[in-house]
Amino acid sequence: MRSIALLPGLYCALAAAAEPGWLYYGGDQGGRHYSQATQIDRSNVADIEVAWVFRSGDMASYGDAMDNTSTQSTPILLPEAAGESLVYCTPFNRVIALDPASGQQRWSFDPQIDRRGDRPFRCRGVSYAEETRTPAGAACRHRLYMSTHDRRLWAIDAVSGKPCGGFGDGGKVQLFGAEGLVPGEVSNSSAPVVAGGVVVTGSTVIDFARAHTPRGTVMAFDSFDGRPLWQFDPLSGHANSGSANVWAPMSVDVEHGLLYLPTSAASPDYYGADRPGAGLYANSVVALDLHSGELRWHFQHVRHDLWDYDTPAQPILFEWRKNGQAIPALAQLTKQGFVFVFNRLTGKPLWEITEQPVPPSQIPGEQAALTQPKPIAPPQLLNPFLMPSDAWGLTPWDRGNCARQIASLQNLGLFTPTSEKLTMMFPGSLGGPNWGGGALLGDSGVLLVNVNNVAFTGQLIPTPKETNPDSRKQDHPAAGHRMQVTMEGTPYNIEIGSLQSPLGIPCNPPPWGKLVAVDLVKGTIAWETALGSVHEMGPVTAPFHIEWGTPNLGGGIATAGGLFFIGATMDRQIRAFDVRNGETLWQYTLPVDAAATPMTYSYRGKQYVVINAGGHHMFQRGMGDYLYAFALPD
Repeated sequence: MRSIALLPGLYCALAAAAEPGWLYYGGDQGGRHYSQATQIDRSNVADIEVAWVFRSGDMASYGDAMDNTSTQSTPILLPEAAGESLVYCTPFNRVIALDPASGQQRWSFDPQIDRRGDRPFRCRGVSYAEETRTPAGAACRHRLYMSTHDRRLWAIDAVSGKPCGGFGDGGKVQLFGAEGLVPGEVSNSSAPVVAGGVVVTGSTVIDFARAHTPRGTVMAFDSFDGRPLWQFDPLSGHANSGSANVWAPMSVDVEHGLLYLPTSAASPDYYGADRPGAGLYANSVVALDLHSGELRWHFQHVRHDLWDYDTPAQPILFEWRKNGQAIPALAQLTKQGFVFVFNRLTGKPLWEITEQPVPPSQIPGEQAALTQPKPIAPPQLLNPFLMPSDAWGLTPWDRGNCARQIASLQNLGLFTPTSEKLTMMFPGSLGGPNWGGGALLGDSGVLLVNVNNVAFTGQLIPTPKETNPDSRKQDHPAAGHRMQVTMEGTPYNIEIGSLQSPLGIPCNPPPWGKLVAVDLVKGTIAWETALGSVHEMGPVTAPFHIEWGTPNLGGGIATAGGLFFIGATMDRQIRAFDVRNGETLWQYTLPVDAAATPMTYSYRGKQYVVINAGGHHMFQRGMGDYLYAFALPD
């Protein structure tokens, strides 16, 4: 009788083990942002409601420092053997474990980071791995890894939240320090990659400030004890530059032992006379051997970058299914709005890549690349061609003002180099797509991606004798703002800002943020729709939504229930879209903007959708420390 009585419990345990989870930042190690969960679907998503809300306490603990944060973390759900907690990090690298059903805190870990420097605080996530070299049942058999703002790589026990003493020095490895670099110059934002006994971390390096920034070296360590294994410098041998760092999430193909790096621009961002040439492995997707760090292949999507067109998003690994073939593939989004698709084992393009002639530079000594690569398909996700006749406005007066501004700009299309004359930058350094990346709809080959669609302008300004010390503190200009930043060691500063009318409205037609469905295999756009309402962006909040799209930061996720969930917008909304046509099926107003990617999981028979809502320093619209979970009513 006892064995029979145990059967229901055993059945429940097996059922729970099979429930869809979210074990990695991007849903899986290949960043597909996709879940097999189906309990919440098109027919019932309008009924979901708040299941629980957790507040991290950062608002109370850090006060005014919250104004220099960006809440970007996506939680992960640990397996049962690792405690089955929902785990995420706050902008100050505090790690918090919650009960997945109630949102009650189980434990927290505070690495007490060094908060010096001007770099905004952010943490996109933590990574989990089972360390099989640790005895079963012992502490730190199940581990969480995190790279912090002050450049330390931590390993902590996933069950208790305590540091793993055998990893590095008391649970941490110091990544920088002897060079005298402060956290404001080199920090971290994305979660490290952990696979096959190797943990790999990139870095976030200060933008704009000077010609010679720190190197963007990628570092690999043994996941058991933290000893160094290998390093990869994307600009090895280029002494007159720096950065080309990997700040966006990396991907790994565990089966084939390949690691994929999305590298950023070389420094300085907008002036390249002192760094001639294409830039080696900057602005590239780079495939390395996970265990040795040896180069396997790479593709550079911007040569001699003069626009800060970093590779902004996690490479997406999927199976390309066409004409009876199944090819291991990789899709890479770029700020320019291109989607490049490759055989991820060889680097061979699956859509032909052509060479596009681009305008020359007007700056003495600058040697802009003669051409830039462009895939023949899919189509570019935004149209960078903006002429005076395309000017937009609410009235003939502001539309005419925008037309005159556009006519006065140096504007030769995409890849027009900035000069001492005000120059069109469309897209600007925010993109297009950014670090939110895209979500792949299962094995369909359809990719959903949120896109910024606001024209910017830039102008190189001869370096003044005195520099405003506050000029270098911003990452990028916020929506509706202009900023001037230094490029110390060059003849110029640069001023950048959005192209807008005297009413503060973008001069290019809406939508100013949009959601695009791309068929990677057919090479077509399936549909697109506006993403975001501008009803809160004016001097007075409108009592109704105005769906013209907003600038957006953060990503979305797709589910087998036919849904796409996303926050990201400047209107405090989280939305659910129908993946077939982009119809909005549900939305909810959060306390502050959710500039983070959501996740979903099923726990004890119930599906939850979770999003981090804390605001973004660039939006300047209020900050918070909320984690929201939604589910169907009981």
